Amino acid sequence: MKRNTILLIEDDELDVISFKRALKKLNIELDLVVAHNGKEALNILNDPQHPVLPDVILLDLNMPKMNGIEFLRILRSEKRHHELKVFVMTTSSETADRITSEELGISGYLIKPLSYTDNTKRADSMDSFVQFHLTKILNKEVH
Repeated sequence: MKRNTILLIEDDELDVISFKRALKKLNIELDLVVAHNGKEALNILNDPQHPVLPDVILLDLNMPKMNGIEFLRILRSEKRHHELKVFVMTTSSETADRITSEELGISGYLIKPLSYTDNTKRADSMDSFVQFHLTKILNKEVH
């Protein structure tokens, strides 16, 4: 049986580490592929030798080189990636970001925890976030 694959597009290394830690702590078995910006993610998806076809993409919006909205526009313009499930996972609560993301066919818009006072609390917040959201995404969205 094929394991689920998630493409996490996140530029904040502490969030990536916290996300991996949360997956391990929750004992969720899946293949996690990480990209640090939209350009890197497109390269991963379109690699001519070993393209990754994730079950779910978790996308941050605020990133260098190519932000999440730019990535979504390009992704949705490519017919073979048009149906990929994309969940925006961001600290942005801007209405315009949400509306634009929804217009580009996202499956959900998740606000990441904002109250990080130190790395321990940040990790605990990510654990709670992953437990609450990712388990729902995998149970409902991925077969």
